[in-house]
Amino acid sequence: MNYHNHYWVYILLCQNNTYYTGYTTDLAKRYQSHLNGSGKCKYTRSFKPQRIAQCWQVIGTKSLAMKIERQIKRLSRLEKEKLIVRPSKLSDNNQVKTVTKRCRIQLQQYHCKTNHQYFT
Repeated sequence: MNYHNHYWVYILLCQNNTYYTGYTTDLAKRYQSHLNGSGKCKYTRSFKPQRIAQCWQVIGTKSLAMKIERQIKRLSRLEKEKLIVRPSKLSDNNQVKTVTKRCRIQLQQYHCKTNHQYFT
């Protein structure tokens, strides 16, 4: 079993103006697969992502990342929009790091490193 020391939980804004939420170990690579339609996600093959609306780095287990993903998926659209604007409201857990806008942009361009300067 592979163990990763961190995961990413993310929200994508798609072409049909909906939000897609997921988790991964490599967000830049996963975002690229969503864009290419090469991943397992049928939804983003039909409705390509426009951008990473928000993302968080989760330090710890896959289980924690999946729990946070489910938490976000259960939110209404309005609640997701509020979370995108105020990402620190997701969790008080110090294992969940909010990513800066600069890093989100760089992740979309495949250049972000997991460096402390990219977290708030």
